[in-house]
Amino acid sequence: MTTLCIGNNRTEEMVGDLTGMTPLERRFAGCGAQRMLWFAEDGDVLVLPWIPESAYLAHVTGLTGTRAESLTVVVPPPGVEGEDILTPDRLADPGFRAELRRALGGRPVDRVLAISPNASVVDLAASLDAAHAVPGHAFAAQGGNALVNSKAVFRALAAGAGVPVPPGTVATAPQHVEAAINDLLEQGHSVMMKVEYQAGGFGNEILGRDEQVTPVGAQRVVPLADRAAVSAYVAERWAWLTGGRGQRVVVERYFADSVPLYAEFTIGERGSVLSGCGEMLMDPVVLGEITPPVTPDAGVRAELIDQAARLCESLRVLGYRGTLSADAFLTPKGELYFSETNGRLTGSTHLHDALFARLVGAEHRGARVILELAGLHVPSFPEAVAAIGRAGLAFDPATRTGVVFSADFGPADGSVMYCAIAEDAAAARAAEARLLALFAR
Repeated sequence: MTTLCIGNNRTEEMVGDLTGMTPLERRFAGCGAQRMLWFAEDGDVLVLPWIPESAYLAHVTGLTGTRAESLTVVVPPPGVEGEDILTPDRLADPGFRAELRRALGGRPVDRVLAISPNASVVDLAASLDAAHAVPGHAFAAQGGNALVNSKAVFRALAAGAGVPVPPGTVATAPQHVEAAINDLLEQGHSVMMKVEYQAGGFGNEILGRDEQVTPVGAQRVVPLADRAAVSAYVAERWAWLTGGRGQRVVVERYFADSVPLYAEFTIGERGSVLSGCGEMLMDPVVLGEITPPVTPDAGVRAELIDQAARLCESLRVLGYRGTLSADAFLTPKGELYFSETNGRLTGSTHLHDALFARLVGAEHRGARVILELAGLHVPSFPEAVAAIGRAGLAFDPATRTGVVFSADFGPADGSVMYCAIAEDAAAARAAEARLLALFAR
């Protein structure tokens, strides 16, 4: 069985207009695309923005048991946005497609696993006579992935399914956006503004009467003293709010001090299967997570999973197939609201489908916690791997605990993303403290 793994880590269905990405954002996206190695099995073919660094390849395959020499990586020529992200023109390049066919060597593609299963992926698969190997290919070929990742469509979908969302609305005209903002501010609430297509909280802003609100899930708080200030804000930020191309704008009540959660499923022909759930860690936008979540009690966790499953069923009926993460938050009063869906491989998928499944194992999953965080600066990836080995921190297959470097962001800023796998949250934090102390020296 051959799987074609495609690391298209930034697409318009995820973040909107790709021309708005900075060079550093593109480089980070390219590093994140290398996490497709966690899903690879013997004989698979991977399409990535660049050839993986040998140390990272060895680290991942050494843990998963995949034979590195059995994998084939094909890299298309740079596209209109350079070499860091797999834009549609790169996937459509005739020379690249010919090279991909040679790499397959006549083997049929049994499965296509793409970060973003969009129309470009279906078109590439069809050129290999493998459109059927893309889950939900008929839906994806008609632009369906944009529906699944739209924050505006999400609110309509959730309302139709009876899933709770924050008070608010979707608007397309400046005067309607202003009215929605004023309505919430004049009730004494802060406001969350959302760009229709963005990820990781980078398309969000919080509005309030002052700057005392702590932003969680957004980069900043904008103080607006009165209606004139609201009008000026909407006029100034209109191009940004609409993604520079007339997208819809989401206006919602912001609940301070809430706990961000998610439940991730795999949607198939007959139903949806829970992959896992977790608690996102913000500062002020997402920088990691802990799974399973530690804050919600069993009742809240059950509600999170049940409501997310209802969203999955709505999307399954539409024709979407594949990974679906439903994001939510728990307010200080114990209310659970849903905020968006992500129809793609997310920043959590490798934790559930690779680390829990392949490293921890089904028999230990209920007795392990994974804490994952970004931003640990290291001398180099090989030196970091060697250091945790010497310190006795590296993942131990016997105990199913230890530290794993899930992503190498060295080419972007010299950092790694790390996972502490432990028996409980306290033990995971203790392992993290040892890790941070190791590199602080």
